Amino acid sequence: MRTSRKPRHTHVPATEAAKTFGRLVDRVREERATYVIERGGKPVAQITPLERRSFTFGDLKALTAALPRADADYLEALERGLATRNKPKVRANPWAR
Repeated sequence: MRTSRKPRHTHVPATEAAKTFGRLVDRVREERATYVIERGGKPVAQITPLERRSFTFGDLKALTAALPRADADYLEALERGLATRNKPKVRANPWAR
């Protein structure tokens, strides 16, 4: 049986948060901790982890299927541009004058 963990809120003075900001961010990322930043004993800000979101190949497939299709003129212009850009570079003969 899984029990839901309560988010951990730790109150931190603003000056300490400024001095140890990198460590706070690491703890938020690694431990999923939440920090309440206080100034003058009053909460003014909160640093919390973002929701973890997953994006699957199925999501990508659905996204690309929903996008509008490119028209033929655009595809032809794209092919011409790629053909021009992807020509092999011929080095100049360093021995020629």
